Amino acid sequence: MGHQMGKLVGIAKREKKRAPMETLEIAELGEQTGVNHDFRGKPGKRQVTVLSADVWKAVCEELGENLPWTTRRANLLVEGLELPCGTGDIIEIGRVALLVTMETDPCSRMDEQCAGLKKALQPDWRGGVACRILSGGSIRIGDTVSLRSN
Repeated sequence: MGHQMGKLVGIAKREKKRAPMETLEIAELGEQTGVNHDFRGKPGKRQVTVLSADVWKAVCEELGENLPWTTRRANLLVEGLELPCGTGDIIEIGRVALLVTMETDPCSRMDEQCAGLKKALQPDWRGGVACRILSGGSIRIGDTVSLRSN
């Protein structure tokens, strides 16, 4: 059973489809509402998306671009924690528990933002993971993030 620790370095949400990402310092994660009522926050496999800051940095270096992490349109950015490449693990942030349900597939929107971004995100779940909220609560930048493998 692996146990790794990382840090929450970014929180973002969007009001509606294609709306700009709004970054937050602190957020409330609800089992029915996702991250502060994010557009995708209703219950389901893709309630919250999590991206690794370390992977994002590597992808940007590969592309020779310095893109803000919100380009990826994920909700949470974590540093120093290797995200799983499989489902069933649990990401814990304070009292919040997120069940990893699937890979966040890079969509064609990524290439609209930067040529080659979609392809760069495709291998090894580099686009991050999608999760369902098992237990909600409030989170803030700087919180410890841990991964519990089942």
